[in-house]
Amino acid sequence: MALIELQDVSKLYGFGDATTLALDEVSLTINKGEFVAVMGPSGCGKSTLMNVIGLLDKPSHGQYRLDGKLVSRLSANQSAKIRRDKIGFIFQFFNLLPKLTALENVALPLTYKGMSVTKRLKIASEMLDRVGVQSREYYLPGQLSGGQLQCVAIARALVNNPQIIIADEPTGNLDSGSSRLVMELLAEIHKMGNTIIFVTHNPELTRFATRVVYMHDGGIIHDEASTIGRVATTARKVLYTIPATREEDDLAGVSLLMKALPSKSSVAKQPVIKVKKPRTIKSKAKAK
Repeated sequence: MALIELQDVSKLYGFGDATTLALDEVSLTINKGEFVAVMGPSGCGKSTLMNVIGLLDKPSHGQYRLDGKLVSRLSANQSAKIRRDKIGFIFQFFNLLPKLTALENVALPLTYKGMSVTKRLKIASEMLDRVGVQSREYYLPGQLSGGQLQCVAIARALVNNPQIIIADEPTGNLDSGSSRLVMELLAEIHKMGNTIIFVTHNPELTRFATRVVYMHDGGIIHDEASTIGRVATTARKVLYTIPATREEDDLAGVSLLMKALPSKSSVAKQPVIKVKKPRTIKSKAKAK
């Protein structure tokens, strides 16, 4: 049975003439243990899709089944419990509370389970050790680097041992070294059986995925299996070889340039102004 199953799911925002179609009849099935990359241009619906899958938003039309359960039949409390226990979220901007230490930020989701302070801090410390930043557990977010902040955010997402991890551009705010660290950490988590869905603009990161889904204008236009360690075929073909501009754009640019440049005849008619070099006045130094 599929872990995630969307059938003709659409999501509308706004009313009347201001209505925006964020998702357009999306059908997607994700099985347990997959590592799925979602790619596409800005505004194509990637984040909306993540919000629907993560029960942060509800579809306007269509059906969504999570682990066999029809999401539309879940109450608000049931949805909140599933988000807490089965889904871990990793965000581009970390979303850590600035006045809490790394340890307290990771322990926060356990508060809603009614655990004692000692027990949840112990579990949080073990999780920080798992992601390699236990030595920074008493640091505030403002004292950590970008890579360390994302590792803390990953620890917070994992502290409830979720089935599904949703990462919305987890490396978007990081340099290449920190990005690799975060993706290798997610790869290790995937090997332990977690299902991971992450959004990215970087085709290089498809090396970590077992499957790549491509979106455009609110719909899925391509879905392909990928080999771990290699850039996905379509990601390489579309994102590396597509020209930045169309032929019509080039011609329009040339036309404007020709209008802006003066013609040879107009250049010939322009008077030539000769500039005389200033004379240099030499002063004789008086001998002392």
